[in-house]
Amino acid sequence: MSAPLRGTRERSGTPATTSPLTAGAATAVASLCAALAVLLLALASSGGLDRSVLGDPGALVRYGLPIARTVHDLAAALTVGGFVVAAVVLPHPSPAWTRAVRVGAVAAGLWAVAALFVLVLTAMDVIGAAPGAAGFGAQFAQFAQQIDLGRALLVTTVLAAVVATIGAAVTSAGGAAAGAVASVVALLPLSLSGHASGSASHETAVSSLAMHLVGVSVWVGGLAVLLLVVPLTGRATAKGERSVDLVTVAGRYSLIALWAFAAVALSGVLNAAVRLGSFSALSSSYGVLVVLKVVALVALGAFGVWHRRRTLPVLATSRRAFARIAVAELLLMSAAMGLGVALSRSPTPVPDDDPTASAAENLLGEAVPPPLTVGRWFTQLSPDLLWICIAGLCLVLYLLGVARLHRRGDGWPVGRTIWWVLGCLSLFFVTSGGAAAYGRVSFSTHMLQHMLLAMVVPPMLVLGAPVTLAMRTLKRRHDGSRGAREWLLTVVHSRYLAVLGHPVVAAVLFGGSLIVFYYSPLFELALRTHVGHELMMFHFLGTGFLFASVLIGVDPGAHRPAYPMRLILLLATMAFHAFFGVALMQGTDLLAPDWFSAIDPTANLLADQQRGGDFAWGIGEFPTLVLVLGVAIGWSRSDTRENRRADRAAERDGGRELQDYNAMLERLAQHDGPRGAGQQAGRQAGQQVGREAPQDAPRPPAQG
Repeated sequence: MSAPLRGTRERSGTPATTSPLTAGAATAVASLCAALAVLLLALASSGGLDRSVLGDPGALVRYGLPIARTVHDLAAALTVGGFVVAAVVLPHPSPAWTRAVRVGAVAAGLWAVAALFVLVLTAMDVIGAAPGAAGFGAQFAQFAQQIDLGRALLVTTVLAAVVATIGAAVTSAGGAAAGAVASVVALLPLSLSGHASGSASHETAVSSLAMHLVGVSVWVGGLAVLLLVVPLTGRATAKGERSVDLVTVAGRYSLIALWAFAAVALSGVLNAAVRLGSFSALSSSYGVLVVLKVVALVALGAFGVWHRRRTLPVLATSRRAFARIAVAELLLMSAAMGLGVALSRSPTPVPDDDPTASAAENLLGEAVPPPLTVGRWFTQLSPDLLWICIAGLCLVLYLLGVARLHRRGDGWPVGRTIWWVLGCLSLFFVTSGGAAAYGRVSFSTHMLQHMLLAMVVPPMLVLGAPVTLAMRTLKRRHDGSRGAREWLLTVVHSRYLAVLGHPVVAAVLFGGSLIVFYYSPLFELALRTHVGHELMMFHFLGTGFLFASVLIGVDPGAHRPAYPMRLILLLATMAFHAFFGVALMQGTDLLAPDWFSAIDPTANLLADQQRGGDFAWGIGEFPTLVLVLGVAIGWSRSDTRENRRADRAAERDGGRELQDYNAMLERLAQHDGPRGAGQQAGRQAGQQVGREAPQDAPRPPAQG
């Protein structure tokens, strides 16, 4: 057990020189002061505090808005960090876990209040008037309901309040996970409220900013919460609570911090490249702030290396060194967050709106691809940072898992690895290759992308058996905390997945969502908004994966019916899919006509939509055939395994199953009396044949 940190109370009751809460409050105040000092200096040097020529709302907005935004970001980071640390780092129940959840809940309340201030001050900044001005109420309502920036801030305020409510009721590890997910979701609207919302490289800018916000929040908030729970580690706990080993906890956070650092670095570089446009822009005031933030990031990376190499190995005997370095790292992080707020308030070298861009380019958020050809379908790119990261991580982690199995002498089928690699490469092509580049340009290419995403990629991923591989490679925890393995098992065996994975439900989601999506405003919402587009991709990939798991999956979790029922379910679903394609081919009502006519005013939209129906019907036949073959092969292998099982059982018990069957026939013959006498000779002949039959001959089933 680790020694207690100086400043805490020993079990003997010796008074502490410094209260842990006092030390934590002092660290929080120092972090806030560092962030505000850097923020104001950066804004003053970049002109962010200058009086606006048109509609200046006053000094309250010029100074109050960046300060409120800084408090908002720090509170959001502390909220995310508190729930993430409680969900994946600390054991439950324990005093440290309880404190982490309470910190997250209190920070969420502060986040909601700060978000409300940011909403009001931003409205004053946009409107150019104070709340007491004539007509301000109507203008504020219009800003919060009709302007993208206002809607994003309003949604953030509501979601932060929801997170605070969840945090107040959390008493279990599942509740902490729900708080972590909700807090991360509450961060995402902020990616629409900065410079990224109007960027020419809209999707890359939004995705990189969202990744940046999540990475920074987990990194900064996790470290702050870890410092707050350090005094509660290594203590004797009450009955039923678990002791917390600081060395183990710090090691887990170090791994999380490493992933967060990679996410922050990658997203920061991409976002800066979009906003700067060229290296020469580094000499601008915005570029200077970017350089300073890069310097801070490099320094934080050096702190992380120092932690992993020097302080973590000696943490059990030297906590003060760890605390000092962690506090210094937290102060530097806060200063970097102040620079981030200053960047959001500073003009960028690349303007948000390009006056030379066409209407189609403004809608797509990127250049319109050249006319479609077979070669361009396979070579044109439209990178989606989110899906590049997902496909890349899935591929790398899977191969690392296979390598771990081979290092310890365990085998893994080569076929499963090939299927998984093909699935990840196909996912990259569908989301960032030619399918993505042309998927929003015309209805037919969009339908082609949809068919690939929902019917081609999922069976490949299912045949890779990722859950089975994870269960064989991920380490099990024994201290009451939940890591990747424990949470994966929780999800696989959850009631929620049991309902979604039921064959009928999976089939309805797979087929029925086509009608709901395409014949509702959801289709055009997915075309016009980046968030809607990403949610569409997740939905169709997820429903396709569930349906393929029911039919041909080998991983645990999904409820799989008998093989004849699988074939019936597959054929019924595919018939519905074909009906959808025929309806598109024969229909005359255009889907999302305003969008596609704005992209290409000269296109024959009805003919293109009917061509999309051809794709929905024709291309769906090949994946259906593959799934039918997969079910048939699985059925055949199941019968083979059953026969082998019966043979092994007969070898072990000397054919006891056949003997019981013959004895049952003998009893029936005796019960029948004279009426069964004519059948007795046949039964005896059957017994003789059974004794002389080879071991691999079919055997009658065992009956009561």
